[in-house]
Amino acid sequence: MPFLGIGVHVLIALYFAVHAIRSGQQMYWLIILFSFPLLGSLVYFFAIYLPNSRIEHGARKAVAAAARTLDPTRELREAKAAFDYTPTAQNQMRLALAQLEAGAAEEAAANYEACLQGPFASDREIRFCAARAFVESGRFDTAMTHLEALRKSDAGFRTEQVSILTARVLAGLGRAADARAEFEASAERAPTFVMLAEYAIWAYQAGDLTLAGRLQSELDKTMTHWNKAARELNRSLLQRLNAARARAKPAS
Repeated sequence: MPFLGIGVHVLIALYFAVHAIRSGQQMYWLIILFSFPLLGSLVYFFAIYLPNSRIEHGARKAVAAAARTLDPTRELREAKAAFDYTPTAQNQMRLALAQLEAGAAEEAAANYEACLQGPFASDREIRFCAARAFVESGRFDTAMTHLEALRKSDAGFRTEQVSILTARVLAGLGRAADARAEFEASAERAPTFVMLAEYAIWAYQAGDLTLAGRLQSELDKTMTHWNKAARELNRSLLQRLNAARARAKPAS
């Protein structure tokens, strides 16, 4: 049994070591993981793995959604006040995110671009949010530049979200076949609700009502198990989906 326990620790450390290599982490993590398999794995999990996981992002999203429901403009007000009082890069990033969540995509994009000019120029999270802001503001060429840079620097970073944004950008640039291929590949890798909803939105907009109907059926089936909190969490996405469905017309 002790031997089996040690083996499990080593296997866990090996798993995180593979993750470290694939996600481009510093090589000292390998030394930590294999020198102290149990403790090193725990530290890596909380310091690196969890912050970039879907669990962590989902929890943040749920908390943010609840806060916006209670006071929709509170975070934007507080972020602006903090930046006006102390215009640091951290406060500018907070302001940019608040603007993006509030629908002020142009202002968010400008602030993210400013953040990428300084010491945070290689920060993947900032670049990802900048891509989001440029997509929402319809500046697809600039968004694609950021997304290509992300994939080049770390192909494993937010794979699903980067793929969705890339597909939306390709659609915005009029590259329908490439957008379809990106959506299809992403749906095969990770057919999450968000992924299928974005694919359905694109299908409605492209006039492929057969594909849109099939995807909508899957989405409706998933939503039958949702509670009020889940619907609130995905409210903006559902609004976009319903709007695309209402405006859909068959491709000529």
